[in-house]
Amino acid sequence: MAEEPRAASPSEERRPSGGGDRSGGDRPRFGGGGGGRGPGGPPREGGRKFFRRKKVCKFCVEKIENINYKDYRMLGQFVAESGKIVPRRLTGVCSPHQHRVAAAIKQARNIALLPFAGRAS
Repeated sequence: MAEEPRAASPSEERRPSGGGDRSGGDRPRFGGGGGGRGPGGPPREGGRKFFRRKKVCKFCVEKIENINYKDYRMLGQFVAESGKIVPRRLTGVCSPHQHRVAAAIKQARNIALLPFAGRAS
């Protein structure tokens, strides 16, 4: 039986002829199928898997009700060296307290208790 030449489907007609297959390339797709040691990667050889402790809100644990903008030492823990406000995922603060911390940092910056920018280098 001889194979008959089939007509190109509409999706094949729209593809550009330069390059061919799109699945190639040197960069891995999202999901890290390249065997990296990320969240979905293989476990480490010769040791336990890394255990990450769940971060808890400092203000909820210590039952701090109000966040005072005048307490620049406490607010300084939530400002990076570059002057940026450190995000929740790094500090472990819950979202209501993160909003209050951000507002207090902005107030403290306005009256010059905290710097707007980091140290000049």
